[in-house]
Amino acid sequence: MRPFLKSSFLASSLFLSLVALFGIGLMQVYSSSYIFATESYGDGLYFFKRQLIFTILSAFCLIACTQLPMSFLKKWSWLLWPVAFVLLCATFIPGIGVRVGGALRWIQLPMGVRFEPSELLKVAFSFVFASIVCRHENILAKMKWGWVFLFVVAPLVLLYKQPDFGSLVIIVLVALALLFTFGLSLKWLIGAGVALIPIFYFLVWNVGYRKARIQAFLDPWSDPAQKGFQVIQSMLSVHSGGLTGVGLGQGQGKLFFLPEAHTDFTMAVFFEEMGFFGALFILALYGFVIFKGFQIAIKAQDMFKKTLALGLITTFAFSVFINVAVVLGLVPTKGLTMPFMSYGGSSLLILSFLFGILLNLEMSVSKQSSAGSFNVR
Repeated sequence: MRPFLKSSFLASSLFLSLVALFGIGLMQVYSSSYIFATESYGDGLYFFKRQLIFTILSAFCLIACTQLPMSFLKKWSWLLWPVAFVLLCATFIPGIGVRVGGALRWIQLPMGVRFEPSELLKVAFSFVFASIVCRHENILAKMKWGWVFLFVVAPLVLLYKQPDFGSLVIIVLVALALLFTFGLSLKWLIGAGVALIPIFYFLVWNVGYRKARIQAFLDPWSDPAQKGFQVIQSMLSVHSGGLTGVGLGQGQGKLFFLPEAHTDFTMAVFFEEMGFFGALFILALYGFVIFKGFQIAIKAQDMFKKTLALGLITTFAFSVFINVAVVLGLVPTKGLTMPFMSYGGSSLLILSFLFGILLNLEMSVSKQSSAGSFNVR
């Protein structure tokens, strides 16, 4: 009998890749935020020190999640969705919710810390979807499908009201990807696409600032000082980096030319300082992590594990793709951070939770494979 050690995730190539992303992310937060932190707080390490604290907490969170029993996750993990819904509701309560840039997306916590519930909601969707698909013996199995629909859609309405359209888009894309993967007919997807046309008009084109974002995406040079400013500055930073970059800490875009240099557009800073080859390396690292996630989903035989792994890694993949596409001017700006690379404690903690569960699933799948091989012999 060969014991299966829970600590075996330490030797996982996925875990080692995540360690690399944590380290590179810390370096990027330092580089992209130093000037802004110096001017705004009188301490160039202001954001770096906070990110370092959250990185340490995230490491503990990741390790803790690898120890969660799979039976516990199957039975209770769907509760993350209503919990995230309640936290979303809290953002609308005066004194609790914090408005930044016109959006109510954050909850004020002690010691000046803010938490963004939409980050939890994006991950929680995969858990509730896996529970619905597998029809476990819990409250979801006893609910009629109409109530299930309302149960899933209600938090999405709050996302729109915050507004957090970027997170809403990711959840919808993940839902469509999962439905297609699990056999939803193509005609239903086409029908959904047709139905989205009037929805797009009323929710996007009919809303001033969202329409402006699309217009800036289509022709940023028509208004370079206002609507197209973010996109133009991002593309200029990417162009300035060339093949090898201008050097770590030497980028000019972050000197108050590039908006949100340490959050939404941090990859533009990375492109400028590390160049095409540096960006190619980090994107390859992201690609490997995504590949490992899909590999876990493919190998999983249990439907809950397969659905959960697929949902989690698809959520991560869309987050990476959309942020890079925005930085390169390939899609309209969405206000989404780059996983691991952008400053933000909420994002980092939730990412650690996501990958802690994926590592847990990887160990569980490996254990099953080993047991199956042993039984055959």
